[in-house]
Amino acid sequence: MTKLKAVIAQNAPAAVGPYSHACWAGELLFVSGQLGLDPATGAFVEGGVEAQAKQAMLNFAQILKTAGLDWNQVVKTTIFLQDMADFPAVNQVYAGFFSAEDGYPARACVEVAKLPLGGLVEVEGVANAGR
Repeated sequence: MTKLKAVIAQNAPAAVGPYSHACWAGELLFVSGQLGLDPATGAFVEGGVEAQAKQAMLNFAQILKTAGLDWNQVVKTTIFLQDMADFPAVNQVYAGFFSAEDGYPARACVEVAKLPLGGLVEVEGVANAGR
């Protein structure tokens, strides 16, 4: 049995449970859900759902960078919202991290009853190093 190839990003908030920021499975990188936590303080950024969405995406980006990847290699994301009414605002923030020219990754967006620590949005995804 081989040891799990985990990715721990120094510039992303510490995991809030017993999990890694991301794990490799061949050329696929599975990135754990990222909340809108400030890496320096571990607290949610102020400014509501838009600010939390942006910070969650920035945290995701730090994990990609640590793994030697970037947004162009993300093939699938899932967004979890505490309130689906926030979909338009989060969609606008999310769109700023990708390029239509390069192609958007596949995505799901679902409303959930609660998110860890009372977050408003969480983003997870899969990147392909071979893309």
